[in-house]
Amino acid sequence: MNEPIKLSLEQEFHLRSFADGVENMTREQALEYLIYLYGQMMIKETHYKALLAKVWFGNTLPGHTDKNTT
Repeated sequence: MNEPIKLSLEQEFHLRSFADGVENMTREQALEYLIYLYGQMMIKETHYKALLAKVWFGNTLPGHTDKNTT
């Protein structure tokens, strides 16, 4: 498990496509997009934590509601 995780060929393509798009942005556009993406990563992390809490402990994180329960 010490081997680094590698991207799939499809992921490498998407990364290259993303890099090409960023190169065509102004500095201001790139900064704005970077901040947006960082926010999305934080949301994704929160969802993963809530999912793990639900699977491991049968509960949800504070401030995260589970819409599938009654």
